[in-house]
Amino acid sequence: MGSRTAILGLNAFHGDSSACLVIDGELIAAVEEERFRRIKHWAGFPSEAVKYCLAAGGIEAKDLDHIAINRDPSANMLKKVLFTLKKRPDLSAIKNRLSNASHIGGVLDAVAECTGTPKAELKATVHRIEHHRAHMASAFFVSPHQEAAILSVDGFGDFVSTQWGYGVNTSMKVLDRISFPHSLGLYYLAITQFLGFWNYGDEYKVMGLAPYGEPRFLPEMRKIVRLKPGGRFELDLSYFLHHSEGVSMVWDGGSPTLGRAFSDELENFLGKARVPEDELTQFHYDIAASTQAMYEEALFHILNQLAADTHFDAICLAGGCAMNSVANGKITDNTRFKEVYVQAAGGDAGGALGAAYCIWNQAMSMPRTEPMTSAYVGPEYKPDEIDAVLKGSEDELKENNCRVRRLDNEELAAIVAQRIADGAVVGWFQGRLEWGPRALGNRSILGDPRRTDMRDLLNLKIKRRESFRPFAPSILKEEVSRWFEKDGDVPFMAEVWPVRTEKRKRIPAVTHVDGSGRLQTVRAEDNPLYHRLISCFHEITGVPILLNTSFNENEPVVCQPSEALDCFLRTEMDVLVMGPFLLERFPQPAPALPSAAKQDAPKKAPKRS
Repeated sequence: MGSRTAILGLNAFHGDSSACLVIDGELIAAVEEERFRRIKHWAGFPSEAVKYCLAAGGIEAKDLDHIAINRDPSANMLKKVLFTLKKRPDLSAIKNRLSNASHIGGVLDAVAECTGTPKAELKATVHRIEHHRAHMASAFFVSPHQEAAILSVDGFGDFVSTQWGYGVNTSMKVLDRISFPHSLGLYYLAITQFLGFWNYGDEYKVMGLAPYGEPRFLPEMRKIVRLKPGGRFELDLSYFLHHSEGVSMVWDGGSPTLGRAFSDELENFLGKARVPEDELTQFHYDIAASTQAMYEEALFHILNQLAADTHFDAICLAGGCAMNSVANGKITDNTRFKEVYVQAAGGDAGGALGAAYCIWNQAMSMPRTEPMTSAYVGPEYKPDEIDAVLKGSEDELKENNCRVRRLDNEELAAIVAQRIADGAVVGWFQGRLEWGPRALGNRSILGDPRRTDMRDLLNLKIKRRESFRPFAPSILKEEVSRWFEKDGDVPFMAEVWPVRTEKRKRIPAVTHVDGSGRLQTVRAEDNPLYHRLISCFHEITGVPILLNTSFNENEPVVCQPSEALDCFLRTEMDVLVMGPFLLERFPQPAPALPSAAKQDAPKKAPKRS
């Protein structure tokens, strides 16, 4: 290693387990464990992610100087003790927390075991970084801002749910925090469960459902979440269980699970909770709309206080709630902040990144490096590796009437753009895997945004998901202001913006029922081939946008070529592109653009999935 400093950042024994490698301040690699384990939101120690990051950096575990994890069980200990003495929570909840803390203490052993390195050979110093400090660092130290306000909001981490402050150069200052048991993330989780969505991470479904309703239950939500002076808030705890009985959690391997977070009193107050098999009704749409409206009200309440306290123009967001792209898109309209930055993995996975940069920038006082403007820091595969996968599947490809061609980038972009314009659904597998939950043009499924039937086609052929969930527009950065009512750079799909009224009829497949779109801005310098593909589609159709959704089928986003090929073959995708290779099913359907594409975006409530 010489004089280089190598830092391994970890989010471990928690949902969205992940690892990253930072060498001399440069982010070398970052990836979530779920991409290797093929289990969504995988929780436990990210052993495969650690091995990948070390390999990407060309180093061994014994070369690491620092290992930083985004949890510190000793943080806020006095508050924990006082709460336990005062509230006497259920013993099972205390046991869960103690078990999780014991895992965190064994990080060095886990690194040694997963890499096959004798523990005695590991020279790295282990750092436990308080959860929300890691979140704040993940937002600020990779941002383009040398000074900015910072806000971290999630469920809970190290007994804190919300923490805010500011950063200047290589330092951060915490101004205030909200401690357990009050949490906007827990509030949103409880209502998500109330609406019948019980899987870990299902809060995004409530965001998608909200535009179909009206916030007529906002007065009730204001009784559940009460705003206080100084940007603070508190929950009416009678509607929740986490402070008394605890919310059961499983974090040690496999898919994370959560127990029920809301009490019977919430049903007495709002009405009967939905079970997953129940039809979605206007009542549920209105609850979703009211939940989102209350979250936004609380978020802007905090941000306006933070803006007054710091006088900075930029806000950097992190924590699970930073993935609320609907609220993020409204920040500049409802606060004094002029710029919003959310890095690609704003949730718990991103805590690995923040833990590493807490060491490099703050503890070591080392200079900031280039800001994160793209998310392509995961595994990649050379053309020869892809070719080997295809040759190993020749018989299956013949059975499926697939033809394979190898093309240069110009031919590839031109042909695929025409296929999309003709109505094909395309699997697009290129370069390095994206960091974070969004497919950003390297592991994407692409379609024509002009088609009113494209959502139904995708759900029928591949995704098989709820019909109310919108698909995202990837748009050339230089065209944003012509198609959206705002302008700026949104490289990680972290904001939802209004589509220009006169453009909505032209791109119904990526325009949600309220006229909005969760956009990804694409720059040629960040992803030349994806930019070229969209440009070719623009030349053919006059629309500088592609429908972009993640390359998966009810599983984590594909990582390896074999996973992409398997997904292609078991679904009804029309075209698969992997590196320079173009796979097409024959006969190619190439349906014409339906006349219905001239109609406006749907206004009715969604069908039951």
